Amino acid sequence: MLVTGCSTAIAGKALPDPAADFAPSAADRDPSKRIPGVVTEKAEGLHILPGQRVAYDHLPPFGGKHDPVWAACNGAVYTKAVRTEHMVHSLEHGAVWIAYNPDQVSGDALEALKARVDGKPYMLLSPYPGLDKPISLQSWEHQLKVDTADDPRIGQFIVALRTNPNTYFEVGAPCDSPQFDVDNPPPFDPSPPGADAVPPK
Repeated sequence: MLVTGCSTAIAGKALPDPAADFAPSAADRDPSKRIPGVVTEKAEGLHILPGQRVAYDHLPPFGGKHDPVWAACNGAVYTKAVRTEHMVHSLEHGAVWIAYNPDQVSGDALEALKARVDGKPYMLLSPYPGLDKPISLQSWEHQLKVDTADDPRIGQFIVALRTNPNTYFEVGAPCDSPQFDVDNPPPFDPSPPGADAVPPK
């Protein structure tokens, strides 16, 4: 038995994931229904024209019309805010997007979020300026906002919804995105959408 600080583990064996009970199954197709605070809303998956904007009614959005090119989402940690219309498309491919308010999340908290995303398939992380809570998680038609990076609901949301075939349209769609420049992604536009922006539905 190896005892380290407050944690206890059997040497050579991994501790069970406390969020594992939220894995989807035939009997529990959307375990996020058991996570307090998760918001859901039906969305359309239509494409807009390249460069066009969408007047999303949720910030960050968790569904709706989006750019034809999706943001790379194979464990991508974006250090700068990314154009929203690309991020929404990644949700349609089964990804979980963790957004954070860069004015409220930094240091150990930000490192904890990076550890959940970096190199993990169907995960992406980015700052989202002006976010009304410190952290917001999005999957297709699902959202959860939390105050701290150690909130256990973060792990539950990821286990319940990342590539959950019952909760998004394009099952099997890739996260690699050859047309998307991971090192220099299209920037987030903080200005209000103009009159030419399209509605999300």
